[in-house]
Amino acid sequence: MTAEVNRDQHVDLVHASLGERELAAVAEVFASGWPAGQGPRGKALESELAERYGVPGAVATSNCGAALHLALLALGVREGDEVIVADYTFPAPAHAVRWVGGTPVFADVRADTGTVDPDAVADLVGPRTVGVIAVDTVGLPADYAELNEIAERRGLFLVEDAACAVGATYRGAPAGALAPVACLSFHGRKGATSGEGGALLTADPALAADARVRSSFGIGSIFDQARVVGLPIPEFTEIGYNYKLSDIAAAILGVQLERVGELRERRHAVAARYAELLAEEELLTLPSVPDDRTHAWQSYMVTLDPRLDRAAVAARLRARGVGCGHGTWASHLQPVYGTDQKCPVSADLFARNLAIPMHAELTEAQTERVAFALRDALSHERKGAA
Repeated sequence: MTAEVNRDQHVDLVHASLGERELAAVAEVFASGWPAGQGPRGKALESELAERYGVPGAVATSNCGAALHLALLALGVREGDEVIVADYTFPAPAHAVRWVGGTPVFADVRADTGTVDPDAVADLVGPRTVGVIAVDTVGLPADYAELNEIAERRGLFLVEDAACAVGATYRGAPAGALAPVACLSFHGRKGATSGEGGALLTADPALAADARVRSSFGIGSIFDQARVVGLPIPEFTEIGYNYKLSDIAAAILGVQLERVGELRERRHAVAARYAELLAEEELLTLPSVPDDRTHAWQSYMVTLDPRLDRAAVAARLRARGVGCGHGTWASHLQPVYGTDQKCPVSADLFARNLAIPMHAELTEAQTERVAFALRDALSHERKGAA
């Protein structure tokens, strides 16, 4: 069997759903003469996001990390402040707290969902706590009824990191509209993508205006100023950043947002098929989705029996051309933070979760191939787990 045939049979862990419609939108931007940020396509995207999520403020950004940074700046987090962050996640929330001089305090998560545990959050609130960043873990919204109640009762801000959750819902409301401030990601593996990109969403127009100015070096939209008759001289009112989303990316997202429902349904079908094919496997636990929410299925993570060698299972999958990964991170264990905090549930999930292919381009045949390969890998490791 040739290497080329092997590659043809490979099942990618992630794959972006981009096609001719997105290419046509990019061509229109090329013809417009304004490919940079905060131009007409960027403004149109912000208007669409504001309408979709029912908020007055939407700011398109270069990525979700930029949106988190802008949000914390606008919320006034400063050196010495503590912000409680969900532990089991890509550590962007904790990074953002550090960027503004604050201290991230890691909250453990629910064993069944991997989302932040509201009781853990409540127990961590102290005299220096100013806010909470919850995370919709790999596409599943957290417990926002309880989290919003804690934030309101204790006088804290609440930010929803909905990076993975475009297309998900909680009690009928879309992820991205579950807290007073939310941040989205449009990275290549998300429910809507422009390769890279993000957005800040907020119910506070003043906060949105602050973030928009800071996202463009503190001088606001050059596109708007260029349309003024005369020679306006921009004034730098803030120490800002170059966090603008290009109009090229905004044009792609204009198409992708129209396709969110379609792409979500494809992912949902893959998740349902995995659940059928893997239901009888005793050495793994399938993802849990509470009845009051829906999953965006950015990732599909199974939790392996602790007796299994996860690396060995992964090696067998990859040898058969099936992409896989460890899942996400127990942030408190990362050496960059140097913390002595303990989050035992997060640490356990970090050690046992395994991500298998999940994206809207998976065929039924590929989905079945992944499940059969995983079952075969488990059967080979079962003897060692006995």
